Amino acid sequence: MAPLPLKSEFLFRMVLSTGAPQMVGTARNGELRIVPVTGGTLEGPRFNGEVLPGTAADWLRVDPDGTAHMDVRLTLKAASGSLAYMHYSGIRTGAPEVLARLNGGQPVDPSEYYFRISARFETGAADLAWMNRVIAIGVGQRPPSGPTYDVYAVL
Repeated sequence: MAPLPLKSEFLFRMVLSTGAPQMVGTARNGELRIVPVTGGTLEGPRFNGEVLPGTAADWLRVDPDGTAHMDVRLTLKAASGSLAYMHYSGIRTGAPEVLARLNGGQPVDPSEYYFRISARFETGAADLAWMNRVIAIGVGQRPPSGPTYDVYAVL
């Protein structure tokens, strides 16, 4: 039996701004940093809106080799005013010298590292109900200005 094709639909580009990390220290699963998400924008064919500040953060775990494991929770506000919850987990990894440049705030071409997320949404808003029925994936990049993701629904 041949494998089924993986199809996707581009939903939006999400650009986040972040605050200073709270360094919890080395915990059971690597170094824990809680990074506040201070805002952001989402623009695309299926969703336009913003990330609300004060309700968003990344519980980021970093392995000794520099691999980062994201656990992010966001409140999204659509242009319509409707709210949605977004939760995603992901991984960012690469060669040590590439990760050092990223962590140093330098621009690094996204082709030099691996940065992917998987996301789910929840909402009670009728105009966003479609979000409750999709699994999304994202391709990330980390410019000096903050994380940016191109997010796709898996069809």
